[in-house]
Amino acid sequence: QVQLVESGGGLVQPGGSLRLSCAASNSISSIVAMAWYRQAPGKQRELVARIWRSSVTNYADSVKGRFTISRDNAKNTVYLQMNSLRSEDTAVYYCKAQMATNSYWGQGTQVTVSS
Repeated sequence: QVQLVESGGGLVQPGGSLRLSCAASNSISSIVAMAWYRQAPGKQRELVARIWRSSVTNYADSVKGRFTISRDNAKNTVYLQMNSLRSEDTAVYYCKAQMATNSYWGQGTQVTVSS
């Protein structure tokens, strides 16, 4: 079992930046993939970015060129650097650990982009 704790959310103005962190209770080096999802009010949860064990990354079209996912295996932590934030990026952001047979979610962190 893996416990995930997200941090780094908050209120930021349009055009600003935030870095989210997801700290895992176990080593992430063997996890199949780590990902960030988000869910805005009244909308379905959507994939934002994913980093595979091979270090290959995937991004939603809406964040390509603005967001960067990375990981630090020594710290068991995955990051989401978010630049050029827009109002439509406002959502609760969740971290997910994808194992071979199970998946685990964090509790989420709120990101609000507003002037």
